[in-house]
Amino acid sequence: MKKVLIVDDALYMRNKIHEVIDQLELEVVGQAEDGFDALDKFENLQPDLVTLDITMPFMSGIEVLQRMKVKNPKVIVIIIAANGAEQSVKEAVLNGADNFIMKPFEEEDLKETIKACLNGGIR
Repeated sequence: MKKVLIVDDALYMRNKIHEVIDQLELEVVGQAEDGFDALDKFENLQPDLVTLDITMPFMSGIEVLQRMKVKNPKVIVIIIAANGAEQSVKEAVLNGADNFIMKPFEEEDLKETIKACLNGGIR
């Protein structure tokens, strides 16, 4: 079973993403609310896939993404960013993000994005 780490500073959003991932029969191995927590859990839990917010306390999602990709270039990272963060999403893709989805998102869109990334598509 593929392991997933959810990174977002909003508890509500982490819970919503968790609910979607549960429907896909993936294992959520951890959640993080800031960049430092995300990198610590990434190192210890070694997820196959990370959902990552762009705007977080202490460290941007872009910096977290860069550090994750250095440690494991094969990790799948899906950026989940708020509307209005289009420039940051472009920067994330240039830094190795595998895909992105904008908030607020439809559950089905997130499911399809995750499935496609895990199956080697839309990367």
